[in-house]
Amino acid sequence: MNRTVTAANVGGLFFPQSKSLGIDRGEYSPAMLDKIVYAGTMSRSFEHGSKDLAKLAEVEVPTKQVERVCQRIGDERVEERDEAVAAYQKLTLAERKGVPEGVTAPDLAVVGCDGGRLQVLERTGATVEAEEANVAEEEHRGQHWREDKIGLLQTMKSTVSASDPCPEIPDCFVDPTRILKLARELKKQAAPSEEAVKETSEPEAGAEALAETPIVYEPPEVIEKRFIGSRVRWPEFGPILATQAWQWGFFGASRKAFIGDGSENNWTIWRNHFSSFVPILDFIHGLSYVFAAAMAGRKFADGWPIYEQWIGCVWQGKVDKVIAALAQRQLELGTPHEEDGDTNPRQVVAQALTYLQNHQSQMKYAEYRQQGLPITSSYVESAVKQFNQRVKGTEKFWSEQGAEAILQLRADHLSENDPLADFWQTWQAKQTGQRPYRKAA
Repeated sequence: MNRTVTAANVGGLFFPQSKSLGIDRGEYSPAMLDKIVYAGTMSRSFEHGSKDLAKLAEVEVPTKQVERVCQRIGDERVEERDEAVAAYQKLTLAERKGVPEGVTAPDLAVVGCDGGRLQVLERTGATVEAEEANVAEEEHRGQHWREDKIGLLQTMKSTVSASDPCPEIPDCFVDPTRILKLARELKKQAAPSEEAVKETSEPEAGAEALAETPIVYEPPEVIEKRFIGSRVRWPEFGPILATQAWQWGFFGASRKAFIGDGSENNWTIWRNHFSSFVPILDFIHGLSYVFAAAMAGRKFADGWPIYEQWIGCVWQGKVDKVIAALAQRQLELGTPHEEDGDTNPRQVVAQALTYLQNHQSQMKYAEYRQQGLPITSSYVESAVKQFNQRVKGTEKFWSEQGAEAILQLRADHLSENDPLADFWQTWQAKQTGQRPYRKAA
């Protein structure tokens, strides 16, 4: 007998139970896919994700394979999201403003959204979305910079008071050292603008300042956060945000708030999808305009007392008094001239006056505190920063499809309700045709 003879090649080796375990030939198990997606999404890059897998999971997954897996799973999550949005939009108006069956509405629901930054480059020749990011820094100007949209849903806990629990502005907002530092962080050496605030290195500054105030006033406590990230245009982002809010029972909450900066995109979404929510302009954004206008054309020693007076009025919701003072200041300086630069006092005061006039109805801060509502959007700006850490970089370029996939996965992993747990259960069932068994609580 010739013992060197082996059976002929019949198509390669295979594991007969691969399908029952959700493993196709050449694929990873669901558990391994979960690890790859996490590494590729939460690391700084796919390359770092590959290195993390090698070090922490002791498995070699090439960088390109990490990217392909994230693209594939991200595409599937985006498809699920879009299906949920389509189903939500088919509901009647009464159903959309109600609470889904089996969901308990929170006591305090807070919604916010903002824009981030990333670069999009289609190497395949496909059309790139024409919407360019409106950026403040020179280093981020260029044909590839685009805006991603970030949403944050939060349940909070707070107490409703009989009156304003903190009628006097906290010392932190009238401390010259702190405000000068905050002004630098907000890049107020330039004209007041939304971009200056968005790009601060410390978006949590407002929340930290309030946290340091005496216990006379306690901002609402965050219970849970859920995130949304996408590259779609703002009109398409609104329904995505509304769908997520509806799924969580937000429209049935006892108290509801929508908070944001002065961007018209935010308030268009509020009008179209969250008009039953109390609209709140971020206090820190308002402060930045008031500070810049008070200092415009004045020495610090002369401008500081005016700032103290104006910001005290804003804190108490008496924005009309500041608007009147700004209008008088505009008369003194005159209206902006065509040749005026952004830092010209006439221009700074005019911008602040217009800003406060446009948002006066969203600056009733005494009422908001009395109702136990938040008055800063610091958490939203922090959320944008968390997305930027993964997708934003001078050497990071995304395709439109790749950007959408990674933004969805980033939102999934940042969300505290762990939406991917259910996804992997359903995913395995689709691969095997078997009924999935939920993990024990």
